[in-house]
Amino acid sequence: MKKFMCEDFLLTTETAKKLYHEHASKMPIIDYHCHINPKEIYEDHKYDNISEIWLGGDHYKWRAMRSNGIEERFITGTDTTPYEKFEKWAQTVPKLIGNPLHHWTHLELREYFGINTPLSEKSAKEIWDKANAILQNLTVRKIIEKSNVRLVCTTDDPVDDLKWHKLIREDKTCKVKVLPAFRPDKAINIDKPGFADYINTLGEVSGIDIKTVDDVKSALASRIEFFVQMGCKAADHGLDYIVYEKTDDNLDDILKSVLAGNPIDQKKADAYKTEMIVFCASQYKKHNIVMQLHYGAVRNNNPVAFKNLGPDSGFDAIYGVSNSGARLGALLGALEEEGILPKTIIYSLNPTDNAQIGAIIGCFQSSEIAGKIQHGSAWWFNDTKTGMIEQMTSLANLSVLGNFVGMLTDSRSFLSYTRHEYFRRILCEMIGGWVENGEYPHDMELLGKLVEDISYYNTRNYFGFELED
Repeated sequence: MKKFMCEDFLLTTETAKKLYHEHASKMPIIDYHCHINPKEIYEDHKYDNISEIWLGGDHYKWRAMRSNGIEERFITGTDTTPYEKFEKWAQTVPKLIGNPLHHWTHLELREYFGINTPLSEKSAKEIWDKANAILQNLTVRKIIEKSNVRLVCTTDDPVDDLKWHKLIREDKTCKVKVLPAFRPDKAINIDKPGFADYINTLGEVSGIDIKTVDDVKSALASRIEFFVQMGCKAADHGLDYIVYEKTDDNLDDILKSVLAGNPIDQKKADAYKTEMIVFCASQYKKHNIVMQLHYGAVRNNNPVAFKNLGPDSGFDAIYGVSNSGARLGALLGALEEEGILPKTIIYSLNPTDNAQIGAIIGCFQSSEIAGKIQHGSAWWFNDTKTGMIEQMTSLANLSVLGNFVGMLTDSRSFLSYTRHEYFRRILCEMIGGWVENGEYPHDMELLGKLVEDISYYNTRNYFGFELED
């Protein structure tokens, strides 16, 4: 029996162990999609305690604690102490057998705090004291450096002045590259609350009096150019579902109606969204920006929780759309026909879409770059051991796994870089199993390069990040 979380954690074959320890583990990290705050990197933030860095804003942990019957005041409340929240998390962890949160928790304790004791209610105080003592000297930049992170892409709104990115770029003591990623959801989601106010803000920031759809396009084009000047190589669109809708209605009339405060029906909203996504894609193609399309989340399912806690508090779920494949094919086809299809990564929150995505991306590849259209890594509810294996198996079955751009954290926590280790161990175990089962040649030179590419080099080359070996 293996020791819990030993050096060969998740690795069962000799080939897998060699691939991980001699190749994958040595690769730097590029976190090309996350939600960390660049201000905290610039200021080299120091956390007061492990609850602040671990439990603040972590929807994964919040959901697990709720499922364990923990009162909300110990999760998001303000009338409880950081230790009380930590203790409730410690009560929850032992019950999370089979949940990646159990693995991530102990990977983080081992990697950043040198703690190998399993977290439980019994060990909570000991771990709390030891972790907090180490945190006194473990700043954000030290966490990044310890994690061997070379580059981070944050997620940024078009109206952002990117102040902190500028300051980081000018700071010669900062060893990690921090680049903005363009996230124009608020300018595209014409059917969401706050759209009219946001368009006014976009107009002010871009210096354009927005009255027409072309004005919105001009404003977005101006902001994209600014982001490119700041090193932007990635854009991201968070969609409820893939949209591709055409209409005979005048889009300017639709926009003016919404700006005047009138409601909009879904077909008209989707027609506007389609127009804007197609336009943004044309700009990404022009500036060599990678377009990411995330879809399949149904938001704020619990109305009581939404009323009490607001959005983004851990009450989202997986959304299944029966015709998402047809819409995705139509959208990519339209972009291809117009010659404006950029490098694109597609993620569905619904794992039943894996094969669908794998089949569709094969219709739009190009000699421009290997794997121009990517099936993105297992995301959100799917970044589990099972979810990663299913996504990569489907990708291998239907496309070219060797061109995969690998893992991202999609996280708000600086300790989440261990998810790259988790991914790499699973990758090596999967490939090692195929090799030892006689399904692939035991050519360690070729296999080592394959693993190193998926772990690091494919990402660097695909996005065009200027990083040394």
